[in-house]
Amino acid sequence: MSEFMAAVGIPTTRALAAVATGEPVYREAMLPGAVLVRVASSHIRVGTFQFFAARQDTQGVKALADHVISRHYPEAADAEEPYRALLDAVIAAQAGLIARWLLVGFIHGVMNTDNMSVAGETIDYGPCAFMDTYDPGTVYSSIDQFGRYAYGNQPNIALWNLTRLAETLLPLLHDDEERAISAAQDALGAFEPQFTGSYHAGLMNKFGAQTLQEGDAAFVSAAFTELARHQVDFTLFFRGLSSAVEPGDGDEKVRELFVDPTAADAVLAQWRARLALEPEDASSRGRRMDGTNPAFIPRNHRIEAVITAATDRGDFAPFEELMAVLSRPFEDQPQFASYANPPLEHERVRATFCGT
Repeated sequence: MSEFMAAVGIPTTRALAAVATGEPVYREAMLPGAVLVRVASSHIRVGTFQFFAARQDTQGVKALADHVISRHYPEAADAEEPYRALLDAVIAAQAGLIARWLLVGFIHGVMNTDNMSVAGETIDYGPCAFMDTYDPGTVYSSIDQFGRYAYGNQPNIALWNLTRLAETLLPLLHDDEERAISAAQDALGAFEPQFTGSYHAGLMNKFGAQTLQEGDAAFVSAAFTELARHQVDFTLFFRGLSSAVEPGDGDEKVRELFVDPTAADAVLAQWRARLALEPEDASSRGRRMDGTNPAFIPRNHRIEAVITAATDRGDFAPFEELMAVLSRPFEDQPQFASYANPPLEHERVRATFCGT
């Protein structure tokens, strides 16, 4: 998962090694135990700040904040209000990160405060998964019974987490509590426009547009309504669009994704009408879209297959092959075309677990 994220340019921690312990771990079933060695620019999370704040250790919070400024946001040190600048920087980093998650259909699964890095990197890949058919309510995590961490709810949870971070920084924002709260609220108010701006710009880029137009929000909403209604695969839809930048045989790649193929015709017509507002030629647009929309993602049934091969048969060849495919996610790789396929009904993964 993290190697794919790195390959598509999304800020992430990296998996250096998995070291078997030789001891069993009892979860939903008995599984082989291991220690995952993960590398990151740092492992400081919102929860790290909460650790000190919960003990009313203001000096500990200050020392931690000073370290984060020095390591990750050195420009904040020169600001008139360094700790407000730190909060602003973390909020901006997370707004951009969550937008990029949604643009590839990623669902973290357990977005608690201890799983949010203040460096703006994706961290703690536990019950995470990638959405197959588009549905903003998609949930995979076995412990998320009420959709708290659903695909479409991730921006809301990110803001909730950032609010918890702001609470820990209140003593550093101002000596007067009311003015500190006002400063924190002002900072948090920037999250929604920053996220929305990044997300909408990224979406229009996925659709092949290079500018933002007044009617784009309505266009996207209408298109996504049809994707959800016709159970369209999120990744294959956007990848297929590059073949359909002009009417012709490429339309079939998109039409076959819809339960009712005729519904795709209206979506394609509206999409082409939007693209007609820009002068870019079809061939360069198609190439650009193929460099934006991955052909391959870590599909959940493929992940399960390599885990089963490794744990049940000691066979790591499927894992190595999948890693090779995911290291070049924007290339067509005809010899591995089957890795782009969505799961068949019997292959669907309906729940993922912490510790997989």
